[in-house]
Amino acid sequence: MIKQRCFSTQQDHIYNTYHDEVWGRPVYDSLQLFEKLCLDGQQAGLSWITILKKQASYEAAYANFDPKEIASFGQDQVEALMLNPGIVRNRLKINSIIKNAQAYLRLEQQGVIFSDYLWSFVGGEPRINNYQTSKDIPATSSESEAMSKALKKDGFNFVGPTICYAFMQAAGLIIELSDDCDVHNKDNLSQLLVGTRD
Repeated sequence: MIKQRCFSTQQDHIYNTYHDEVWGRPVYDSLQLFEKLCLDGQQAGLSWITILKKQASYEAAYANFDPKEIASFGQDQVEALMLNPGIVRNRLKINSIIKNAQAYLRLEQQGVIFSDYLWSFVGGEPRINNYQTSKDIPATSSESEAMSKALKKDGFNFVGPTICYAFMQAAGLIIELSDDCDVHNKDNLSQLLVGTRD
């Protein structure tokens, strides 16, 4: 029997696996959250499947999303990335990950733990939303607007409210339950809440 999903293309194994095993699971590791935030920013104007299929290439191109390594990228690295077919070759998006790494390090130097910083927008625990159908799930929220405003103030890029909401959903800060999904529903909530803290 074909599984009913709140989003995905039934024929795409990569997307289905992401939906079933990754999306909406709480993530507490700061570096994993940094990677997810950056990748969601790369999605702007594109479909998520485009970025998902390029994730391994992004990890290779951006030093496994190590902020210290990325923050040191100079013009030579930027030009090399512009020629890399494994990522989205958009100069603004390429530079945004570098800017985000530099912003991440500034927070770290101030004694701010990135995971705590992000999770503070939902009170430190996953915010659980219940919807009748996946079509009812919004594109933004007051939490994503607050996160976007704070991230921009702290020097992050490609972090508008819609991107932040998609990130919060993907990283399990917000868990979206819908009656028309066989995975993300009330019956599976205890499994969806499983996450690891750093």
